[in-house]
Amino acid sequence: MRVVGTSGHVDHGKSTLVQTLTGINPDRLEEEQNRKLTIDLGFAWVTLPDGEMLGIVDVPGHRDFIENMLAGVGGIDAAILVVAADEGVMPQTREHLAILDLLGVDNVVVALTKIDLIDDPDWIELVTLDVEDLLATTQIDNAPVVPVSSMTGEGLDTLIHTLQARLNQLPQRVNFHHPRLPIDRVFSVSGFGTVVTGTLSGGTLHVGDNIELQPSGEMGRVRGMQSYKQDVETASPGSRVAVNIAGLNKEQVQRGDVLTYPGHIHSTLLVDVYFQHLQDIDRPLKHNAEVKLFSGASESLANVRLLNDETLAPASEGWLQIRLRDALPLTRGDRFILRYPSPAQTIGGGVIVNPHPGRRWKRFQSDVIHDLEMRLSGTPAERLAQIAEGESPVKLQVLQKNVGYSDAELAQALDDALHEHLITQLSDTLYWATSSYQQMLSQMITEVAIYHQINPLRLGILKAELQSRLKIKLNLLDMMLSASARLVTEDHFVRQVDHQIVFSDQQITNIDQVMRVLGDSAYMPPPLDELNQIAGDTVIRALIDLKKLVNISDGIVFTRDAYETLVSHILVYIDNHNEIDAKTLRDEFSTSRKYAIAMLEHLDSLGITQRVGDARQRGRNAPRT
Repeated sequence: MRVVGTSGHVDHGKSTLVQTLTGINPDRLEEEQNRKLTIDLGFAWVTLPDGEMLGIVDVPGHRDFIENMLAGVGGIDAAILVVAADEGVMPQTREHLAILDLLGVDNVVVALTKIDLIDDPDWIELVTLDVEDLLATTQIDNAPVVPVSSMTGEGLDTLIHTLQARLNQLPQRVNFHHPRLPIDRVFSVSGFGTVVTGTLSGGTLHVGDNIELQPSGEMGRVRGMQSYKQDVETASPGSRVAVNIAGLNKEQVQRGDVLTYPGHIHSTLLVDVYFQHLQDIDRPLKHNAEVKLFSGASESLANVRLLNDETLAPASEGWLQIRLRDALPLTRGDRFILRYPSPAQTIGGGVIVNPHPGRRWKRFQSDVIHDLEMRLSGTPAERLAQIAEGESPVKLQVLQKNVGYSDAELAQALDDALHEHLITQLSDTLYWATSSYQQMLSQMITEVAIYHQINPLRLGILKAELQSRLKIKLNLLDMMLSASARLVTEDHFVRQVDHQIVFSDQQITNIDQVMRVLGDSAYMPPPLDELNQIAGDTVIRALIDLKKLVNISDGIVFTRDAYETLVSHILVYIDNHNEIDAKTLRDEFSTSRKYAIAMLEHLDSLGITQRVGDARQRGRNAPRT
């Protein structure tokens, strides 16, 4: 399915041409029919000779309704620019053509209407040359001009076949699994409720899908859909769709809202854009000028910030950051138009390069301009890497949503980005710009190195502490640790590969004394404070890290040998007697109740034993003998 827009001056026979081609009068309002004037968007459709359905959006041509025209041309594949043979090129013709050019609609067919009113063939040729001269000033310089008459039918078959040939040259609409429907009409149907219409892009939409409206965030569900008056279960990108929404009243929806999947689009008040200033504007664009921005079916008053220019002269191009008065659901790659609000005048347009810059940029910053230029004109792999930059990795589906690539395009760009080391793959679906990944890896290595310098007698930094310092999720930390050749994880510690605890001669002497004291009373060791007085708390902590000592509670440590003997004996006793209690353990090892209870509670915490009444039995983590 394809969608075209009909555009042109108010008196050039646009709506009549659409009605003749389709049998449908696009002027649905009574006022439009009485005044013979298109005021709002009209819709019709026709089946092309090759069997494809073609949707037609008839937009207003009068200058007083140019903003309604802008709401209808955002999602079209091509345009029929209507020029009357008896009048030729008019000011509105130039403005409409400039808008189509700025919006990137370069597939245009010019319908030269009302040729039945012209007897002189030379006049037709003159008007045609006039149109071609106008087209030559734009990117649409190869548009064919087809003379037609809606009254006699002359040239209509040629117009349809020319249009079909142009549409056949276009690539299929990309499906990157993120449906987006800019709403251009809202109404209610008795017995059904709220219905919205628009041109679908980005992905397929299904009956039963949960949907979200942006910028309001209101939630609903697709109750039913029609495309060209036919009920459909699934709507594909590029088709005109009427969506019956369950869960929302008509008053909750307005033109310019975008219907999408929940969480797929976030509205914004600040956007970075590349702007083209029209040639025939009578004044330069100034910093902080008030404008009106139009994109899709949305609009908002705004102020422009010139990022790399003092002013922008007519016919020039440059980088702007636009501050919107109202949040709009904009995405990267969206085309936009700027107009002065008073007196109303179209001044230019361009493409949204970064819909969520996050902050206001300082002006004349070369690094900001370089980043924006890369976003605009970088290779697919470079664009992908830019999207994957940041403080955390990005899921594959998020990458696809932001770049707008098809599955095949995404796979190729991703393969190139990996081959060029622009992106690092962390899992099957998780990717990170290599620059961001290396920066985090370097920060992680630095944090561990600093910890070793401050705490030379610690085995390493606790993983939980490292995670807190880096402010990343635990699963990401684990991924990065497993990929690092310079760091190792040991129990709950992270250390450099070559890090070792090295004791001084005096510390070794003190350690020997500690071990003698503990050996003299293996199962009733002196309090931890007493051991700290002998060797110092940092040394005792190091012995615990090295597993030469085992800390079972705040004030009690055993030597490794004594601890393992206790654990082994407790499990053997349980195997022989089904259970053990604190009194039995005390008596077996000639210790005190304090140490027996502390040991059993410690083993409970590890799952080696489990408490049943006052006794202990084997726990879920007890080793099997």
